[in-house]
Amino acid sequence: MNYKKMTCAAIHDISGVGKCSLTVVLPVLSACGVETSVLPTAVLSTHTGGFKDYVYIDLTDKLLEMAEHWKSVGCAFDALYTGFLGSDEQIDLIDKIFAMFKTEDNLIIMDPVMGDNGKLYPTYTDKMADGIAVLCRKADIVVPNMTEASRILGIPYKEGPYTKEYVSGILKGLCALGPKKAVLTGIWFEEGKLGSACRDDALDREEFFMNKKIDGYFHGTGDLFASVLTGSVLGGFDIFESAKIATDYTWKTIRTTAEAGEDPKFGPKFEVHLPEIATLMETKRK
Repeated sequence: MNYKKMTCAAIHDISGVGKCSLTVVLPVLSACGVETSVLPTAVLSTHTGGFKDYVYIDLTDKLLEMAEHWKSVGCAFDALYTGFLGSDEQIDLIDKIFAMFKTEDNLIIMDPVMGDNGKLYPTYTDKMADGIAVLCRKADIVVPNMTEASRILGIPYKEGPYTKEYVSGILKGLCALGPKKAVLTGIWFEEGKLGSACRDDALDREEFFMNKKIDGYFHGTGDLFASVLTGSVLGGFDIFESAKIATDYTWKTIRTTAEAGEDPKFGPKFEVHLPEIATLMETKRK
């Protein structure tokens, strides 16, 4: 095997129950062959969607201390990949961590996890959302859903179906902020189809990837998509190949989860398909 070491710092929360954030990010990136270090922004007993009375531990006061320790022992990363942040104060801290580890050759990949279906998540304030929008300007690749993209761009949220022209405008708006590449999730143009849209601004090129829509709301699939995308990019696939891989993998996982008939708030059954992603990445390395 032609093995090239790839490393990633994953800056997300840990939700103990309800597979999402780091409990998805770490195994997916590991299956992609990416050596992953985790910097937890918060610890929750469960994720915040569909569960009540969850325990929430804010790790704001430890973030910089942990990152500085990494720096002191010589850590360096091919990508910095962020997701859910735990407080207003973490915005400035993540900015400092970006500056600490950013190089000319590595990537900042931001999944601006802050809302869905036109609403912010319960732990997010307007101030936090504004801060995330500013932070996205530092990213090389940004991976929002339509709720998050609308908030980042400061425009009203619009429910689908969308037109390709409208989605293209959103993608171009995101890239105009600073990221060279943007991937939108939750895109649909017609009933029964759902997928993603991708833009490489340097190439002035866009592509759309659709699969059959599976009814229901499946927690954790946004984290799953962004993690597969990140692993694919680091594995040597271009942004369009990576977006298609992430779209198809997420769809397979949703199908498996729906067929299991269990409560979807406990998270996607992504483990079933990890060998497939590992095999795909190994094929790319050969």
